[in-house]
Amino acid sequence: MKKMAALLLTALIAFSMTGCGDSSNSDTQADDTAGKGTASDQEEGDTKNTDSDEQAQDDPASGADGTETLKVAMELAYPPFETRDDAGNPAGVSVDLMKAFGEYAGYEIQIENTAWDGLIPALQTGAADLVISSMTITDERKELIDFSDPYANALLAVLANEDSEIASIDDLNQKGKVVAVKSGSTGHMYAEKNLTEAEVMAMPDESACVMEVSQGRADGFIYDQLTIYRNWQLNPDTTAAVFIPFQEPEKWGIAVRKGNQELLDQLNAFLAEYKENGGYDQLTEKHLAEEKKAFDELEFQWFFDKAGQ
Repeated sequence: MKKMAALLLTALIAFSMTGCGDSSNSDTQADDTAGKGTASDQEEGDTKNTDSDEQAQDDPASGADGTETLKVAMELAYPPFETRDDAGNPAGVSVDLMKAFGEYAGYEIQIENTAWDGLIPALQTGAADLVISSMTITDERKELIDFSDPYANALLAVLANEDSEIASIDDLNQKGKVVAVKSGSTGHMYAEKNLTEAEVMAMPDESACVMEVSQGRADGFIYDQLTIYRNWQLNPDTTAAVFIPFQEPEKWGIAVRKGNQELLDQLNAFLAEYKENGGYDQLTEKHLAEEKKAFDELEFQWFFDKAGQ
């Protein structure tokens, strides 16, 4: 905590959260919800289909009442964006956003809990109609799938061990330093590319990375800004947060199967209207009120502020 005070004095510049996500989940489960969600750079191969297969995959299924059912894949392992409520039902920012889209476009939304590395394949094979899972828009992914307009902007941050003397990203890029990353996340990709002097330790999930840092087995954990903030607050005696920006903001988008322009157009029209009508403010108030207050005090740019840009 003592280190954090000094860091914040030098680091209070506007920036926004980072997109991330990934998973250690090996199974894909379907969760039916009425009217219904952090980032990695997995390189999944394209699934080849016949013309008739492609047409079938682009068409959502119809429910008993004739309402089209839209299968939405997300990894329910990233609160408060994609998670479950106390009853085990899908919940969070992304889930509510998709509920609103369903109401807007007349779809019944069916949430498919899908392991991170299965999200893009789910689109390619028709197992899902769209993906929203705090996924960063990247050029590599755009070769495989299409993205909506951005609905959030994001930055990476570092959760450091309190005794590691990490004050910037450069302090991690040293021989003998151990960097924990969530496997497949944009933090993982950043570390592999830029922290070549350090040992990069890929872990299956966020909680494992936090534990490694908290217990001193890793010097830092690279992940999105909001997650770093939340875990620093949960572990104030053993960790410190380094918010000094070290990369350009990333953009989160909703993914659809490549070439599904009709669904993409519906999403983009919805996102524009949703922003104009204050939908993001409602999401923030419901799921992220405390974090928004803290970010305002730290003079950080809120990650919904530039939605659509």
